[in-house]
Amino acid sequence: MPDCWARSSDGQCGFGRVTHGVLRIMKRAILLLALVVARHGSAAEPVVDARELVAQAIDQTRGVSSYAEMSMLVKRPDWQRTSRLVAWTRGRDDALIRFTAPARDAGNALLKLDENMWTFNPKINRSIRLPNSMMSQSWAGSDFSYDDLSRTDKYLRHYTLEIANDEDQDGHRVYTVDAVPLDDAPVVWGKERMVIRDDFVMLELTYYDQDLQPLKRMSSLEIKEMGGRMMASAMRMVDLEAPEHFTEFRYEKIDFDVELEDRMFTVFALQSAR
Repeated sequence: MPDCWARSSDGQCGFGRVTHGVLRIMKRAILLLALVVARHGSAAEPVVDARELVAQAIDQTRGVSSYAEMSMLVKRPDWQRTSRLVAWTRGRDDALIRFTAPARDAGNALLKLDENMWTFNPKINRSIRLPNSMMSQSWAGSDFSYDDLSRTDKYLRHYTLEIANDEDQDGHRVYTVDAVPLDDAPVVWGKERMVIRDDFVMLELTYYDQDLQPLKRMSSLEIKEMGGRMMASAMRMVDLEAPEHFTEFRYEKIDFDVELEDRMFTVFALQSAR
């Protein structure tokens, strides 16, 4: 960019020298204009990066670290069960989830470190590292599998991501993102489809089998501000072949960017109820 917008015949700069600070302001103005265009539409289609959109949606409910208190309802046609849990997360890779109620389940816990996962059962006082063959099994009798709980940044590692559609809904731009696993990806799904708002709230996630038939879907039931950010505070995972079978998660409390010691994410901590 030239350092002078116009020069007179004697070589003097007629409109002043453009400083680096001014350039930064101009760049910010251009970025703001691009966001306005993307939000309200124009003749030119806005460019949205699918990978960045998914990454921001993942980080929206995890932050640098987090602590959460949740309830989980597992519903079947002839029975239902409600549990209470606490969870700590660190980045996109690490998480510790522990049941606190009912009494028969209290102490059962799950630890995720990178792509490895362990479970702990206090009744037998033993932790078990889960092999890949068990990742598709139901977690705690719910409609979530162990693999569902471990996904987070797997979308960024093992999938190609592409925006399939975008539209305006309730004052937001909403993007549909198709996640197709790479040929060597350690996943069982043929495709997953995410619906994400422009403020990075995940509205819906549908899982497809290898024949690209939808098998189950997680939908947001309630969206509100928690821990200083907008997020889905209640979600339901439903079996599309048996819609009377579903599991609901509700956040009761969540704090982001909390201080957590490294020892929190260890097998020793997994086996400790403290």
